[in-house]
Amino acid sequence: MNTMPSDPFIRNEREQAIAVRSDQLAAILEQHASLHDREGSFPFENFEHLREEGYLALTAPKEFGGEEASLYEMILAQERLARGDGSTALAVGWHVSQVLQLRIKQSWPQPLYADFCRRVVEEGAMINQFASEPATGSPSRGGRPQTVAVRTENGYLLTGRKTFSSLLPILDQFTVTAFIEEENQLGTFYVRKGPGVSMDETWDTIGMRGTGSHDLVLTGAYVPEEHRINNCENGEVMSDHGGGLLHVPACYLGIAWAARDFAIQFAKEYRPNSLPGSIVDLPHIQQKIGEMETERITARSLLYSVADRWDRLPEERASMRPELGLAKTVATNAAMRIVDLAMRIVGGSSLSRSLPLERMYRDVRAGLHNPPMDDAVMAMLVQRAIRES
Repeated sequence: MNTMPSDPFIRNEREQAIAVRSDQLAAILEQHASLHDREGSFPFENFEHLREEGYLALTAPKEFGGEEASLYEMILAQERLARGDGSTALAVGWHVSQVLQLRIKQSWPQPLYADFCRRVVEEGAMINQFASEPATGSPSRGGRPQTVAVRTENGYLLTGRKTFSSLLPILDQFTVTAFIEEENQLGTFYVRKGPGVSMDETWDTIGMRGTGSHDLVLTGAYVPEEHRINNCENGEVMSDHGGGLLHVPACYLGIAWAARDFAIQFAKEYRPNSLPGSIVDLPHIQQKIGEMETERITARSLLYSVADRWDRLPEERASMRPELGLAKTVATNAAMRIVDLAMRIVGGSSLSRSLPLERMYRDVRAGLHNPPMDDAVMAMLVQRAIRES
């Protein structure tokens, strides 16, 4: 892996340092990516490397010792990290993006928030929010969770099942959405591992096999009153990661970047005896490389421009959901096309499990199923266009 390619989206020394660290970590993660993919195992050692290098505190506030990365800096870090292992990058992306959103929204009770931020910096504590369920699917579709919270003395008892619970094998705490029947509204709760909290190892997929996205099972898990997070608006739980969701397209573009690099290097080196030189000189190979670059540059330009605008213009963030969604849709679809083109360049050997391309091909497909989905993004764009016309 080329650890320091030139990048027009690196604008200053701080971003350069963030990029260098992610490149170095990506080279480490790459070493075991194939093994964890084959086994469907969780890469605990990868997260130890991330903790040691301070990556888990990337978006934590400076007042607690974190780096307080902007959205732009976060996606820069995440895209490069994904060049080494898409599963690890996507999984840790849910953590760093939620910490970013917590910093911006300040929706947690202050004592709980301060304690958590200190543990992120000092211990490498991580977080994710679990909202998807078997009966409701993605929370972005608006389904009411079947997980219920029943009030008890000084707190609540939570019962239910959450799916797609990325990072679950390594988390000591997380937030979950639940329906509070006696109040007839949704709520979000901060839950620590303990009695009534278990993991059902259901994650066995064709792609992103190392994210540890097993089912979380809650059977009367106790949550104290002070760990209820009051972030409901108009009866709905604000469960998305806001601008932080751009970690998703950044991850898939990082995987595509790695596929692109592999294919170009292969084309430079592969010299069949039917040719006087390598296949990189063939017009149809160069056409495919040009198509990869077109997809990649277009998607990255949109992604980083949206992130920069989100950082600079906080007053516009509430109206930027269509742009955030478009950046995700364009990037994930571009990533699939880039990996497909890379495999066409490499040819039949790209199907071999001894090469990384078939894993990358499977991993980028998962981007279609991360929120927001393509149809929801199109609906937002259509509705806005109609309103503005």
